[in-house]
Amino acid sequence: MAPERAFSMKHVAVLMGGMATERPVSLNTGKGCAAGLRQAGYRVTEVDVGPDVAQVLAALKPDVAFNALHGKYGEDGCIPGVLEILKIPYTHSGVLASALAMKKDQAKTVMAAAGVPVAHGVTVSRFEAAKRHVIAPPYVAKPVSEGSSFGVFIVKDGRSHPPQELLREDWTMGEMVLVEQFIPGRELTCGVMGLKEGAKALGVIEILSPSTAFYDYEAKYSKGGSIHVLPAEIKPDVYRKVQELSVRAHEALGCRGVSRADFRYDEATNTLICLEVNTQPGMTETSLVPDMAAHAGMTFSELVAWMVEDASLER
Repeated sequence: MAPERAFSMKHVAVLMGGMATERPVSLNTGKGCAAGLRQAGYRVTEVDVGPDVAQVLAALKPDVAFNALHGKYGEDGCIPGVLEILKIPYTHSGVLASALAMKKDQAKTVMAAAGVPVAHGVTVSRFEAAKRHVIAPPYVAKPVSEGSSFGVFIVKDGRSHPPQELLREDWTMGEMVLVEQFIPGRELTCGVMGLKEGAKALGVIEILSPSTAFYDYEAKYSKGGSIHVLPAEIKPDVYRKVQELSVRAHEALGCRGVSRADFRYDEATNTLICLEVNTQPGMTETSLVPDMAAHAGMTFSELVAWMVEDASLER
């Protein structure tokens, strides 16, 4: 899927940093992608995104914007909207798919309608979720519009009270939280590359996080924090099902470019549940999609070059 040749004169603005909680992750992603694009022969400008991003890009006039932002403003459709107005072709998903996938509760509704199995859950205010168990434990409480496992709480069976951290005065992760059934089992993930229709699945990784309770921020971004088993050592029919459901979720949400779907697989009950779809999957040295691409025979430079050549407007 790599482009036949790099377009050395194409000017790419790599958008990174931003104003969200995930700023440090985005800076790592952006710097890695910028290095990969330079290696592929592109002219690259790194842009640390702030409130003046429209003015900066209007002056810079890049041929393509590579969206390496995560979280609020970068992953929720805001940046694609700015780029549409500026008429700068961009990578990843467009305004609607980005906004929809970022709203975990609404994305689940769309995925379920497309036949993708999701966990039972309810959306309530953080104050309500801190007051009482809105569903029976065990369950997971998490912000409806955050990534990188920020603000995620696992409430185990038998716990007498919900997470009181939701009441913190310095809480910055939105007033609404998604409380959903905890799905035990193995952590699986699968990347997808391509258009809204006709997308192709990459390999399936099983994520092992030996030092943490779940695949949290530390496990995701610390060296040695997690182990990526690729291909995942699961039954062939389950492996294929993860790939099939990843593509189905990608297409149902209207994603473009690269996305990644996360799953839990409970072997005891043979239950496979999609947790969420990431329209801006991490691209750091510990990230999952670069591992999947390498397994498919694509170098990191080839991967980011493919993303640049796939860039467009009206995504």
